[in-house]
Amino acid sequence: MPSIVLVNPLIPPNTGNIARTCAASATELHLVKPLGFELSDRYLKRAGLDYWPFVDLTVHEDFAAFLNHHDQRSGRLIGYTTRGRCSYLELEYQSDDWLLFGSETEGLSADCLARCDYSTYIPMLQKQVRSLNLSVSVSIGLFEAKRQLGQLIG
Repeated sequence: MPSIVLVNPLIPPNTGNIARTCAASATELHLVKPLGFELSDRYLKRAGLDYWPFVDLTVHEDFAAFLNHHDQRSGRLIGYTTRGRCSYLELEYQSDDWLLFGSETEGLSADCLARCDYSTYIPMLQKQVRSLNLSVSVSIGLFEAKRQLGQLIG
């Protein structure tokens, strides 16, 4: 089953909404520090509602620690970025994929993207719009991966 990785997320409600999505879809959530908030933040907790007990959450001290964790489990790293090489719809997802998303203001760093097996983007028809909200982007990517893998039957 694909996992979601947020690298340096900054906005508590976005991460809370993503946590709720991960809980509802039985998807692991990995947070890579530094975070722009404390895990006890009330806005983070509020956005996740009372679903936090259902979130399979792992927090990594930095990107190197995450990579060490990843190396123990393997799987492809797929970086979501406005500068991606292919549309997220062109990928053939695998059950052990890691879907990486960067901070709301900076996205994934060049170093993070260099470690990814693939970089992908979500097409936007209105060119004046730079990006989508992080929680929306995560949902789009995650549910396409799960759709392809036949994991949406509940």
